[in-house]
Amino acid sequence: MSRQKNETLTIRTTAEIKDLLRQAADREHRSLASMIEVLVMEYAKKAKLQASPTSLSKGEN
Repeated sequence: MSRQKNETLTIRTTAEIKDLLRQAADREHRSLASMIEVLVMEYAKKAKLQASPTSLSKGEN
């Protein structure tokens, strides 16, 4: 099941972090945005985090 992407996230980072992110994305054949999603979801799973009900309902528009 695909999630509707209706939120924008803008970040500032160092050249080193951007390069590492690009390397990871290239290795996984992903876009930078997709790689960030994977990393966040993996961290959330490991840390036993869950999205709040409010954020889940926003995605159902």
